[in-house]
Amino acid sequence: MISQTYVSRREASAGFVRNRNIVRHTKRNLGSISQTIIVAMLTLVFGLIYVAEGTKATSLDYQISDVESEISEMTARRDDLAVEKARLTSVVAAKNSTVAAAMEDAVVTGYVAD
Repeated sequence: MISQTYVSRREASAGFVRNRNIVRHTKRNLGSISQTIIVAMLTLVFGLIYVAEGTKATSLDYQISDVESEISEMTARRDDLAVEKARLTSVVAAKNSTVAAAMEDAVVTGYVAD
């Protein structure tokens, strides 16, 4: 009896092994131009982020400056009103005092001519 052995074509050829890919991948590297473009884009993105944050800080600084100027204006207005209140209070107190009631009104009697 003749014994036949069956051999697949893969096992028969020299370079193939079972359960292995027969495709060999070559490692791909980025070229120098691609690397330069990537570095430039990253620099641009980080620069834009830096400028945006700087602009935000400046905007907040202007807002704080506006609020501080409003506070100083309100403080000056309050001081002016306190002076006005003291003046009006003193005028009312002077009108109602007994010393002021006993005084006579001033009258212009005449002028001296040279």
